[in-house]
Amino acid sequence: MNFENLGLVELILLGLFALTVIIQLGFYWVLFSKLAFFKNKKQKKDENGLPPVSVVIAARNEYYNLKDNLPYILEQEYTDFEVVVVNHASSDDTSYLLRELSVKYNNLKAVELSQDLNFFKGKKFPLSIGIREAKNDVLLLTDADCRPASKNWIKEMASNYDSLTTEVVLGYGPFEKEKGFVNLLSRYDNFTVALQYLSMALAGKPYMGVGRNLSYRKELFYRSKGFISHYNIPSGDDDLFISTVADKGNTKVELSDSSFVYSKAKNSFSEWFRQKKRHLTTSSKYKPSVKFLLGLFSFTQLLFFALFISLIVLKVEPLLVTGLFALRFITAVIINKKVSILFKENKLCAFTIIWEPFHLLLLITVAIASKFTKNKTW
Repeated sequence: MNFENLGLVELILLGLFALTVIIQLGFYWVLFSKLAFFKNKKQKKDENGLPPVSVVIAARNEYYNLKDNLPYILEQEYTDFEVVVVNHASSDDTSYLLRELSVKYNNLKAVELSQDLNFFKGKKFPLSIGIREAKNDVLLLTDADCRPASKNWIKEMASNYDSLTTEVVLGYGPFEKEKGFVNLLSRYDNFTVALQYLSMALAGKPYMGVGRNLSYRKELFYRSKGFISHYNIPSGDDDLFISTVADKGNTKVELSDSSFVYSKAKNSFSEWFRQKKRHLTTSSKYKPSVKFLLGLFSFTQLLFFALFISLIVLKVEPLLVTGLFALRFITAVIINKKVSILFKENKLCAFTIIWEPFHLLLLITVAIASKFTKNKTW
Protein backbone atom coordinates (compact mmCIF):
# COMPACT_ATOMS: atom_id res chain seq x y z
CA MET A 1 0.00 0.00 0.00
CA ASN A 2 1.36 3.36 -1.05
CA PHE A 3 -0.85 6.21 0.14
CA GLU A 4 1.65 8.85 -1.00
CA ASN A 5 0.66 8.29 -4.62
CA LEU A 6 -3.01 8.90 -3.92
CA GLY A 7 -4.67 12.21 -4.67
CA LEU A 8 -6.65 14.18 -2.11
CA VAL A 9 -10.02 13.00 -3.43
CA GLU A 10 -8.90 9.38 -3.42
CA LEU A 11 -7.61 9.70 0.16
CA ILE A 12 -10.89 11.24 1.28
CA LEU A 13 -12.92 8.47 -0.39
CA LEU A 14 -10.69 5.79 1.12
CA GLY A 15 -10.92 7.38 4.57
CA LEU A 16 -14.71 7.64 4.34
CA PHE A 17 -14.92 4.02 3.27
CA ALA A 18 -12.81 2.89 6.24
CA LEU A 19 -14.95 4.98 8.62
CA THR A 20 -18.13 3.56 7.10
CA VAL A 21 -16.86 0.01 7.59
CA ILE A 22 -16.01 0.75 11.24
CA ILE A 23 -19.49 2.16 11.89
CA GLN A 24 -21.16 -0.79 10.19
CA LEU A 25 -19.05 -3.25 12.20
CA GLY A 26 -20.09 -1.38 15.34
CA PHE A 27 -23.77 -1.86 14.53
CA TYR A 28 -23.31 -5.55 13.83
CA TRP A 29 -21.05 -6.50 16.75
CA VAL A 30 -22.35 -4.07 19.40
CA LEU A 31 -26.06 -3.87 18.55
CA PHE A 32 -27.24 -6.70 16.30
CA SER A 33 -25.13 -9.29 18.12
CA LYS A 34 -27.45 -8.85 21.13
CA LEU A 35 -30.17 -10.52 19.08
CA ALA A 36 -27.90 -12.94 17.23
CA PHE A 37 -26.51 -14.39 20.47
CA PHE A 38 -29.69 -13.94 22.53
CA LYS A 39 -30.27 -16.50 25.27
CA ASN A 40 -33.65 -16.67 26.93
CA LYS A 41 -33.14 -16.08 30.66
CA LYS A 42 -36.85 -16.29 31.42
CA GLN A 43 -37.56 -18.56 34.37
CA LYS A 44 -40.12 -21.29 33.84
CA LYS A 45 -43.24 -20.63 35.85
CA ASP A 46 -46.12 -22.72 37.05
CA GLU A 47 -49.11 -21.60 34.99
CA ASN A 48 -51.00 -20.93 38.20
CA GLY A 49 -48.65 -18.01 38.82
CA LEU A 50 -49.25 -16.45 35.41
CA PRO A 51 -51.62 -13.52 34.94
CA PRO A 52 -55.03 -13.72 33.24
CA VAL A 53 -54.79 -12.49 29.64
CA SER A 54 -57.11 -10.74 27.18
CA VAL A 55 -56.30 -11.34 23.51
CA VAL A 56 -57.58 -8.39 21.45
CA ILE A 57 -58.24 -8.50 17.69
CA ALA A 58 -59.67 -5.71 15.54
CA ALA A 59 -61.24 -7.08 12.35
CA ARG A 60 -62.91 -5.58 9.31
CA ASN A 61 -64.33 -7.87 6.62
CA GLU A 62 -62.14 -10.71 7.86
CA TYR A 63 -64.64 -13.57 7.71
CA TYR A 64 -62.33 -16.08 6.04
CA ASN A 65 -59.27 -15.20 8.10
CA LEU A 66 -61.21 -15.40 11.35
CA LYS A 67 -62.76 -18.69 10.31
CA ASP A 68 -59.32 -20.17 9.61
CA ASN A 69 -57.31 -18.68 12.46
CA LEU A 70 -59.54 -17.78 15.40
CA PRO A 71 -59.99 -21.40 16.63
CA TYR A 72 -56.20 -21.68 17.02
CA ILE A 73 -56.31 -18.73 19.38
CA LEU A 74 -59.45 -19.78 21.26
CA GLU A 75 -57.98 -23.24 21.87
CA GLN A 76 -54.72 -22.07 23.44
CA GLU A 77 -53.52 -24.13 26.39
CA TYR A 78 -53.81 -21.46 29.06
CA THR A 79 -55.91 -21.47 32.20
CA ASP A 80 -57.37 -17.96 32.28
CA PHE A 81 -57.81 -16.01 29.05
CA GLU A 82 -60.44 -14.41 26.88
CA VAL A 83 -60.43 -13.40 23.21
CA VAL A 84 -62.00 -10.05 22.39
CA VAL A 85 -62.81 -9.60 18.69
CA VAL A 86 -64.00 -6.18 17.57
CA ASN A 87 -66.01 -6.45 14.35
CA HIS A 88 -65.42 -3.01 12.85
CA ALA A 89 -68.26 -2.12 10.48
CA SER A 90 -67.84 -5.29 8.40
CA SER A 91 -70.03 -5.83 5.35
CA ASP A 92 -69.33 -9.56 5.08
CA ASP A 93 -70.53 -12.44 7.30
CA THR A 94 -68.14 -11.75 10.18
CA SER A 95 -71.02 -11.06 12.61
CA TYR A 96 -72.63 -14.45 11.89
CA LEU A 97 -69.32 -16.25 12.29
CA LEU A 98 -68.63 -14.62 15.66
CA ARG A 99 -72.12 -15.50 16.93
CA GLU A 100 -71.60 -19.08 15.80
CA LEU A 101 -68.19 -19.34 17.47
CA SER A 102 -69.52 -17.72 20.68
CA VAL A 103 -71.82 -20.69 21.13
CA LYS A 104 -68.90 -23.12 20.97
CA TYR A 105 -66.31 -21.03 22.87
CA ASN A 106 -67.30 -19.33 26.11
CA ASN A 107 -63.98 -17.41 26.18
CA LEU A 108 -64.89 -15.43 23.06
CA LYS A 109 -66.26 -11.91 23.47
CA ALA A 110 -67.51 -10.32 20.25
CA VAL A 111 -67.89 -6.54 20.12
CA GLU A 112 -69.91 -5.08 17.23
CA LEU A 113 -69.12 -1.62 15.84
CA SER A 114 -71.54 -0.53 13.14
CA GLN A 115 -69.91 2.84 12.41
CA ASP A 116 -66.50 4.50 12.10
CA LEU A 117 -65.31 7.24 14.39
CA ASN A 118 -64.20 9.73 11.78
CA PHE A 119 -61.38 11.42 13.72
CA PHE A 120 -59.58 8.13 14.41
CA LYS A 121 -57.63 6.68 11.46
CA GLY A 122 -56.97 3.02 10.71
CA LYS A 123 -57.74 0.39 13.32
CA LYS A 124 -56.94 2.54 16.35
CA PHE A 125 -60.60 3.18 17.17
CA PRO A 126 -61.76 -0.48 17.12
CA LEU A 127 -58.58 -1.52 18.91
CA SER A 128 -59.24 1.06 21.63
CA ILE A 129 -62.78 -0.30 22.01
CA GLY A 130 -61.43 -3.83 22.28
CA ILE A 131 -58.98 -2.77 24.98
CA ARG A 132 -61.78 -1.01 26.85
CA GLU A 133 -63.91 -4.18 26.72
CA ALA A 134 -61.05 -6.44 27.87
CA LYS A 135 -61.50 -7.61 31.46
CA ASN A 136 -57.82 -8.36 32.16
CA ASP A 137 -54.85 -6.07 32.68
CA VAL A 138 -52.43 -8.06 30.51
CA LEU A 139 -53.34 -7.57 26.85
CA LEU A 140 -52.07 -9.66 23.93
CA LEU A 141 -52.65 -8.17 20.49
CA THR A 142 -52.75 -9.90 17.14
CA ASP A 143 -54.56 -9.65 13.79
CA ALA A 144 -57.32 -11.66 12.13
CA ASP A 145 -54.94 -13.05 9.50
CA CYS A 146 -52.50 -14.37 12.12
CA ARG A 147 -52.05 -17.86 13.52
CA PRO A 148 -49.92 -18.78 16.58
CA ALA A 149 -47.13 -21.26 15.98
CA SER A 150 -48.24 -23.36 18.95
CA LYS A 151 -50.86 -23.72 21.66
CA ASN A 152 -48.36 -22.22 24.10
CA TRP A 153 -48.30 -18.76 22.49
CA ILE A 154 -50.20 -17.05 25.30
CA LYS A 155 -48.20 -18.89 27.95
CA GLU A 156 -44.84 -17.91 26.44
CA MET A 157 -45.78 -14.25 26.11
CA ALA A 158 -47.51 -13.99 29.50
CA SER A 159 -44.64 -15.66 31.38
CA ASN A 160 -42.59 -12.48 30.86
CA TYR A 161 -44.85 -10.64 33.31
CA ASP A 162 -42.87 -11.95 36.26
CA SER A 163 -42.96 -8.59 38.05
CA LEU A 164 -45.03 -5.41 38.09
CA THR A 165 -42.19 -3.53 36.39
CA THR A 166 -42.82 -5.46 33.16
CA GLU A 167 -45.39 -3.54 31.11
CA VAL A 168 -44.48 -4.38 27.49
CA VAL A 169 -43.55 -7.67 25.80
CA LEU A 170 -42.38 -7.64 22.18
CA GLY A 171 -42.92 -10.79 20.12
CA TYR A 172 -41.94 -11.85 16.62
CA GLY A 173 -44.35 -12.25 13.71
CA PRO A 174 -42.85 -14.05 10.68
CA PHE A 175 -44.53 -14.54 7.33
CA GLU A 176 -45.40 -18.00 6.07
CA LYS A 177 -42.98 -19.36 3.52
CA GLU A 178 -44.48 -19.67 0.05
CA LYS A 179 -43.24 -19.75 -3.53
CA GLY A 180 -42.46 -16.56 -5.43
CA PHE A 181 -40.22 -13.52 -5.29
CA VAL A 182 -42.72 -11.28 -3.48
CA ASN A 183 -42.93 -13.75 -0.61
CA LEU A 184 -39.13 -13.87 -0.43
CA LEU A 185 -38.94 -10.08 -0.48
CA SER A 186 -41.59 -9.77 2.25
CA ARG A 187 -39.85 -12.28 4.48
CA TYR A 188 -36.48 -10.60 3.94
CA ASP A 189 -37.89 -7.14 4.68
CA ASN A 190 -39.62 -8.48 7.79
CA PHE A 191 -36.30 -10.06 8.82
CA THR A 192 -34.42 -6.74 8.56
CA VAL A 193 -37.12 -4.84 10.47
CA ALA A 194 -37.11 -7.43 13.26
CA LEU A 195 -33.30 -7.45 13.35
CA GLN A 196 -33.36 -3.74 14.11
CA TYR A 197 -36.28 -3.32 16.51
CA LEU A 198 -35.57 -6.44 18.58
CA SER A 199 -31.84 -5.64 18.80
CA MET A 200 -32.65 -2.10 19.90
CA ALA A 201 -35.07 -3.42 22.53
CA LEU A 202 -32.42 -5.81 23.88
CA ALA A 203 -30.01 -2.87 23.99
CA GLY A 204 -32.46 -0.94 26.19
CA LYS A 205 -33.88 1.33 23.46
CA PRO A 206 -37.22 -0.19 22.40
CA TYR A 207 -38.95 1.85 19.72
CA MET A 208 -41.54 -0.41 18.07
CA GLY A 209 -43.41 -3.65 18.09
CA VAL A 210 -45.59 -5.42 15.53
CA GLY A 211 -49.34 -5.62 16.02
CA ARG A 212 -49.28 -9.27 14.93
CA ASN A 213 -47.63 -10.27 18.20
CA LEU A 214 -47.50 -7.62 20.89
CA SER A 215 -48.41 -7.44 24.56
CA TYR A 216 -48.77 -4.65 27.09
CA ARG A 217 -50.75 -3.77 30.19
CA LYS A 218 -54.16 -2.17 29.96
CA GLU A 219 -53.20 0.15 32.79
CA LEU A 220 -50.21 1.38 30.75
CA PHE A 221 -52.48 2.05 27.76
CA TYR A 222 -54.77 4.31 29.77
CA ARG A 223 -51.99 5.94 31.77
CA SER A 224 -50.36 6.90 28.45
CA LYS A 225 -53.68 8.10 26.99
CA GLY A 226 -53.73 5.38 24.37
CA PHE A 227 -53.36 6.49 20.76
CA ILE A 228 -54.35 10.13 21.33
CA SER A 229 -50.93 11.59 20.49
CA HIS A 230 -51.01 10.08 16.98
CA TYR A 231 -54.71 9.49 16.35
CA ASN A 232 -54.58 11.24 12.96
CA ILE A 233 -52.04 8.78 11.48
CA PRO A 234 -53.56 5.61 9.93
CA SER A 235 -50.77 3.31 11.12
CA GLY A 236 -48.76 3.42 14.33
CA ASP A 237 -51.05 1.50 16.69
CA ASP A 238 -48.05 -0.74 17.32
CA ASP A 239 -44.79 1.11 16.64
CA LEU A 240 -45.74 4.67 17.62
CA PHE A 241 -47.49 3.51 20.77
CA ILE A 242 -44.51 1.37 21.80
CA SER A 243 -42.13 4.21 20.92
CA THR A 244 -44.06 6.39 23.37
CA VAL A 245 -44.45 4.01 26.32
CA ALA A 246 -41.60 1.46 26.16
CA ASP A 247 -38.26 1.91 27.91
CA LYS A 248 -35.33 -0.13 29.18
CA GLY A 249 -36.98 -0.89 32.51
CA ASN A 250 -40.47 -1.95 31.46
CA THR A 251 -39.91 -3.92 28.24
CA LYS A 252 -39.03 -7.54 27.55
CA VAL A 253 -38.53 -9.57 24.38
CA GLU A 254 -39.97 -13.05 23.79
CA LEU A 255 -38.20 -15.13 21.13
CA SER A 256 -39.07 -18.78 21.74
CA ASP A 257 -40.28 -20.29 18.47
CA SER A 258 -43.49 -21.45 20.14
CA SER A 259 -44.35 -17.78 20.73
CA PHE A 260 -44.15 -16.81 17.04
CA VAL A 261 -47.31 -15.71 15.25
CA TYR A 262 -47.43 -16.42 11.51
CA SER A 263 -49.34 -14.56 8.82
CA LYS A 264 -49.42 -14.55 5.03
CA ALA A 265 -47.31 -12.06 3.12
CA LYS A 266 -48.76 -9.80 0.44
CA ASN A 267 -49.52 -11.49 -2.87
CA SER A 268 -48.16 -8.82 -5.22
CA PHE A 269 -45.31 -6.35 -5.32
CA SER A 270 -47.73 -3.40 -5.51
CA GLU A 271 -49.48 -4.57 -2.31
CA TRP A 272 -46.14 -4.92 -0.54
CA PHE A 273 -45.06 -1.49 -1.80
CA ARG A 274 -48.24 0.18 -0.48
CA GLN A 275 -47.93 -1.57 2.87
CA LYS A 276 -44.27 -0.57 3.23
CA LYS A 277 -45.07 3.00 2.26
CA ARG A 278 -47.75 3.14 4.97
CA HIS A 279 -45.36 1.80 7.59
CA LEU A 280 -42.64 4.30 6.70
CA THR A 281 -44.97 7.23 7.44
CA THR A 282 -44.63 6.54 11.15
CA SER A 283 -40.82 6.55 11.34
CA SER A 284 -40.63 10.35 11.38
CA LYS A 285 -42.44 10.25 14.76
CA TYR A 286 -39.80 8.11 16.49
CA LYS A 287 -37.64 9.52 19.26
CA PRO A 288 -34.66 11.61 18.03
CA SER A 289 -32.07 9.13 19.35
CA VAL A 290 -33.80 6.23 17.60
CA LYS A 291 -34.12 8.16 14.33
CA PHE A 292 -30.43 9.04 14.54
CA LEU A 293 -29.32 5.42 15.02
CA LEU A 294 -31.61 4.02 12.33
CA GLY A 295 -30.63 6.81 9.96
CA LEU A 296 -26.94 6.34 10.67
CA PHE A 297 -27.14 2.62 9.93
CA SER A 298 -29.04 3.13 6.66
CA PHE A 299 -26.83 6.02 5.55
CA THR A 300 -23.55 4.18 6.22
CA GLN A 301 -25.02 1.05 4.64
CA LEU A 302 -25.71 2.98 1.43
CA LEU A 303 -22.36 4.74 1.62
CA PHE A 304 -20.59 1.41 2.10
CA PHE A 305 -21.77 0.04 -1.24
CA ALA A 306 -21.45 3.34 -3.11
CA LEU A 307 -17.87 3.95 -1.93
CA PHE A 308 -16.84 0.36 -2.56
CA ILE A 309 -17.96 0.56 -6.20
CA SER A 310 -16.34 3.98 -6.63
CA LEU A 311 -12.99 2.87 -5.17
CA ILE A 312 -12.92 -0.31 -7.24
CA VAL A 313 -13.69 1.63 -10.43
CA LEU A 314 -10.96 4.16 -9.57
CA LYS A 315 -8.56 1.30 -8.67
CA VAL A 316 -7.72 2.86 -5.30
CA GLU A 317 -5.87 0.32 -3.12
CA PRO A 318 -7.96 -2.61 -4.40
CA LEU A 319 -6.49 -5.11 -1.92
CA LEU A 320 -7.25 -2.90 1.10
CA VAL A 321 -10.69 -1.95 -0.18
CA THR A 322 -11.59 -5.56 -0.96
CA GLY A 323 -10.32 -6.64 2.46
CA LEU A 324 -12.46 -4.07 4.26
CA PHE A 325 -15.45 -5.04 2.15
CA ALA A 326 -14.88 -8.73 2.97
CA LEU A 327 -14.58 -7.95 6.71
CA ARG A 328 -17.94 -6.22 6.79
CA PHE A 329 -19.46 -8.82 4.45
CA ILE A 330 -18.35 -11.77 6.60
CA THR A 331 -19.58 -10.00 9.74
CA ALA A 332 -23.03 -9.49 8.19
CA VAL A 333 -23.15 -13.15 7.13
CA ILE A 334 -22.31 -14.37 10.65
CA ILE A 335 -24.87 -12.16 12.38
CA ASN A 336 -27.60 -12.72 9.79
CA LYS A 337 -27.04 -16.47 9.90
CA LYS A 338 -27.40 -16.56 13.68
CA VAL A 339 -30.55 -14.44 13.57
CA SER A 340 -32.07 -16.47 10.72
CA ILE A 341 -31.63 -19.62 12.82
CA LEU A 342 -33.28 -17.89 15.78
CA PHE A 343 -36.20 -16.87 13.53
CA LYS A 344 -36.48 -20.35 11.97
CA GLU A 345 -35.59 -18.80 8.61
CA ASN A 346 -32.36 -20.72 7.96
CA LYS A 347 -32.50 -20.58 4.17
CA LEU A 348 -33.21 -16.85 4.15
CA CYS A 349 -29.59 -16.05 5.04
CA ALA A 350 -28.35 -16.66 1.49
CA PHE A 351 -30.86 -14.14 0.16
CA THR A 352 -29.71 -11.51 2.69
CA ILE A 353 -26.23 -11.71 1.20
CA ILE A 354 -27.39 -11.07 -2.36
CA TRP A 355 -30.32 -8.74 -1.88
CA GLU A 356 -29.05 -6.21 0.70
CA PRO A 357 -28.04 -3.33 -1.67
CA PHE A 358 -31.13 -3.79 -3.84
CA HIS A 359 -33.41 -3.79 -0.80
CA LEU A 360 -31.78 -0.58 0.37
CA LEU A 361 -32.45 1.14 -2.95
CA LEU A 362 -36.01 -0.16 -2.88
CA LEU A 363 -36.58 1.36 0.57
CA ILE A 364 -35.28 4.70 -0.69
CA THR A 365 -37.81 4.49 -3.53
CA VAL A 366 -40.62 3.71 -1.10
CA ALA A 367 -39.59 6.60 1.16
CA ILE A 368 -39.62 9.04 -1.75
CA ALA A 369 -43.01 7.75 -2.94
CA SER A 370 -44.49 8.14 0.55
CA LYS A 371 -43.75 11.86 0.44
CA PHE A 372 -46.00 12.40 -2.57
CA THR A 373 -48.96 10.09 -1.95
CA LYS A 374 -51.56 9.65 0.75
CA ASN A 375 -52.29 6.43 2.56
CA LYS A 376 -55.63 4.72 3.03
CA THR A 377 -57.11 4.50 6.52
CA TRP A 378 -57.42 0.71 6.60
